Amino acid sequence: MHLFGALDRLSRKSPAAARAPRWHGTSAGLWPRSLRRAIIRLTEMKVPRGMGSTATALLLLASISYGAVRGGHGPDIAANLQDLCDDLANGFGFRISEVALTGQRELARDRVLAIAGVTGHSSLLFLDPANTRARLVSNPWIAEATVLKLYPGRLRIDVKERKPFALWQKDGNVYLIAEDGTVLESFVPQRFASLPLVVGKGAEHAAPDLLKLVAHYPLIAKKVQASVRVAERRWDLYLKDKVVVSLPEIAPEQALAHLVALDGEKHLLSRDIVSVDLRLSDRIIVRQSDAAAAAREAALKAAEKAKKKKGGEA
Repeated sequence: MHLFGALDRLSRKSPAAARAPRWHGTSAGLWPRSLRRAIIRLTEMKVPRGMGSTATALLLLASISYGAVRGGHGPDIAANLQDLCDDLANGFGFRISEVALTGQRELARDRVLAIAGVTGHSSLLFLDPANTRARLVSNPWIAEATVLKLYPGRLRIDVKERKPFALWQKDGNVYLIAEDGTVLESFVPQRFASLPLVVGKGAEHAAPDLLKLVAHYPLIAKKVQASVRVAERRWDLYLKDKVVVSLPEIAPEQALAHLVALDGEKHLLSRDIVSVDLRLSDRIIVRQSDAAAAAREAALKAAEKAKKKKGGEA
């Protein structure tokens, strides 16, 4: 029998040779020669009826598996076993001949298939839909995925991508993020450079609520250059005209409504100011720019001087 011949040759291997297997080939997964020969012979053997032959085959498989684990070759051997299974299935007509892919927008088709682990060598018979789906959703761009096998050779993959929502700056780095705070890219492609910028720890998760709130006040929204999360509790809005608006932790929507009303009545945001503090419910604290403060001080002194002069003349 082929099986006993393989076992006999394996038993003649010296302990030193078993401990130091030689590898050959240049593919991603390399096989110890003795292990490859044993598996090939195992797949070619003709096992007669009887429990003895079955038990011997199981013993050989168990020995191979144990040696692979002890030798640390598990991943390589698993990859080569997958290739071997795919070769066998493809020979019987189960090669993946067509992949229907839907839902991808930012990810190219080739990239989605690479993430899924689907190649021109893959067989439909030995493709694991659950594992393929897990590979897909491990990519930050892919929020959901469905994998469906249609025998004998068609595969359908439906994905739902996350959409770029904002730019998030943290520790000097700027990331492209989705609405749920997932980091999509560690850099910002030029086509997304105009997205809202949020800054600070926790800003990536709190941004959706803030941006929805600010969107209700177009006058403020068009002026915001960046939104900074302070102590993971509240926001400072940095406007394009160098004005910083400090929002309160509680009821920021009321504070913004008050600010818009003041600007409408007194053109507050058009004045020479550097900050508007809305954190106190009973007052608004406005800070002028240094130049405006100096001009105001000079104007007050001139008015006081004129008053004294007028009093002296009287």
